[in-house]
Amino acid sequence: MKVVLSIKPQFANKIFDGTKKFEFRKAIFKNQDVTSVLVYASSPVQKVIGEFEIEKIFNLDLKELWDKTKEYSGITEDYFYEYFENRQQGFAIQIKNKNKFKEPKCLKADYNLTPPQSFAYWSNEKDKIKKPINF
Repeated sequence: MKVVLSIKPQFANKIFDGTKKFEFRKAIFKNQDVTSVLVYASSPVQKVIGEFEIEKIFNLDLKELWDKTKEYSGITEDYFYEYFENRQQGFAIQIKNKNKFKEPKCLKADYNLTPPQSFAYWSNEKDKIKKPINF
């Protein structure tokens, strides 16, 4: 199973150029079957531009999370602490096996989803065998 994450275009691009190896979140999905992420580059791009597999998800206090991820955070320390303002802990999704699509995809047409506020689950129904319904 996959999740769709809305990511600002400047950060989404850093994922695919290799300078951002961690995606930070205040809250995380609970489903343990999620193994990969579809990257929805938010406005003004508004397209799914690629995907990546999840290496590991860290849930740590902010100082420890920053110390562990800062080299490949793709953001400044000030931005990190501003993002997690009024929080004690945060999540970092470690990125592996990234794949930028040659042609960006439409969230509605290709995935039948609307842009998620935080995340949305997605599984490819086409891969499942559909049996006809007999009346």
